[in-house]
Amino acid sequence: MKVLVSDPVADAGIELLREAGHEVETGYDLAGDALLDAVADANALIVRSGTEVDRALFEAAPDLVIVGRAGVGVDNIDIDAATDHGVIVANAPQGNIRAAAEHTVAMAFAVARSIPQAHTRLKDGEWAKGDYLGRELNNKTLGIVGLGRVGQEVAKRLDSFGMDLIVFDPYVSEERAEQFGAELVEDLDDCLARADFATIHTPLLPETEGMIGAAELDALGDGYLINVARGGLVDEDALAEAVGDGSVRGAALDVFAEEPLPADSPLLDVDEVIVTPHLGASTEAAQENVAIDAARQVLAAFNEEPVMSALNAPSMDESAFPRVEPYIDVAETAGRIAAQLLGERISSVEVTYEGDIAEEEVDLVTASALKGVFSQLEYEVNAVNAPQLAEDRGIDVTESKTRQTEDFQSLVTVTVEDGDTSMSVDGTLFAGDDPRIVRIDDYRVDARPYGHMLVARNRDEPGVIGLIGTVLGDAGVNIAGMFNARETIGGEAITVYNLDGAVPEETLERLLSDDRIIEVTAITLDGT
Repeated sequence: MKVLVSDPVADAGIELLREAGHEVETGYDLAGDALLDAVADANALIVRSGTEVDRALFEAAPDLVIVGRAGVGVDNIDIDAATDHGVIVANAPQGNIRAAAEHTVAMAFAVARSIPQAHTRLKDGEWAKGDYLGRELNNKTLGIVGLGRVGQEVAKRLDSFGMDLIVFDPYVSEERAEQFGAELVEDLDDCLARADFATIHTPLLPETEGMIGAAELDALGDGYLINVARGGLVDEDALAEAVGDGSVRGAALDVFAEEPLPADSPLLDVDEVIVTPHLGASTEAAQENVAIDAARQVLAAFNEEPVMSALNAPSMDESAFPRVEPYIDVAETAGRIAAQLLGERISSVEVTYEGDIAEEEVDLVTASALKGVFSQLEYEVNAVNAPQLAEDRGIDVTESKTRQTEDFQSLVTVTVEDGDTSMSVDGTLFAGDDPRIVRIDDYRVDARPYGHMLVARNRDEPGVIGLIGTVLGDAGVNIAGMFNARETIGGEAITVYNLDGAVPEETLERLLSDDRIIEVTAITLDGT
């Protein structure tokens, strides 16, 4: 596989990919058409914040499997476009958490004690001891906006300095906040109004852009604002004005809406605003960690294993993957067979799990079932874009689980409907790793799903199986295996054949010309 690294990352990540046998090409100054040319034959792209990964890039890279972000923020990556093209987007959220948290704490102390300002004046020859009266963090209230990974680490560290912690985060529970010694508040303005120090730890989303504006700064009042999260969360003009006129005591920012920070930014004119050039993740350990983490995500995608930090693809706990992995192919195969047997426009898909598999995380399995269903309809479909394809086409997808199962330790059923007609295919594993199709609609079967298959519905009369064998033989199609099932003697029966080759269309027509043959469907499972 070819990996393009378009932003500087630590050598440890690059070496990990090369040791795994992959070709790694670096192009740190690529942009425009040069970038599109370089990524045209790449299977993976590793970036930081410098590369704009837009729809045009995905259209130019048909072989791309994954974009790995060596860091947390993915503002520069069009995730919707990636999903449309079936490309995984994964970040490295763990590698720089500690570094970002420590920088946040450092900024809190720096702004509270005017450390950069005093340093600069002393360097300039001034002993300005009487000009700076700092504030202690002890017994002050810290308002944490966003109790994610970094917010949690900040809470741990500043709690130890004797701060009272309050949290605004609409996605966490009171119990979760209490685990970090914090009180959960339901209103952002309430959080800011009570805080002596407010620190932001949210992603940059349409609903969070500009979330700290003039009104919120007014609520903060005589406090300090710290942002080591993402630029664009704070209205910088409003912040410069609020700190400049003294309504907000001070601010410390490491990230900005436009980077590098323009020379005419009003933030630079306010002495009580401390700025650093996006240094939150700039430690040796953090840079190595995120490079290694991004490389590991790429390797997982290449090996068709769960990408643990995928942002647009189903994932699961690494320890659970071995228990679920065999059922990924079972579900995809059941979906392929069900869709081909239905042969109509699909309006809904249901995936049902019975037995032990119902106890597991199955999002990846369900996505694989959808991949199988849509593989006959879409040229480029995978577990990444299959759920999006269903949504785009208005296809209802449901998932159900039951711990009870009659005959198998685990069973996966894929049911497809076209509004009036439905088709169900059940799959399981024999002896741990031997996939079998064990039911088609109400017929119990025992079929090994691979290559080419033929499914025939016919009247249960003598000579029908012989007829089918003869017609296939005349067409030069060898039968590798077969299984016959019926509902009642003399009623309808179904026969599943494993074949050594594809069935010509004229052979299907010859079979259907016999009145005893009700329906016959050629199934292919080799991707063609």
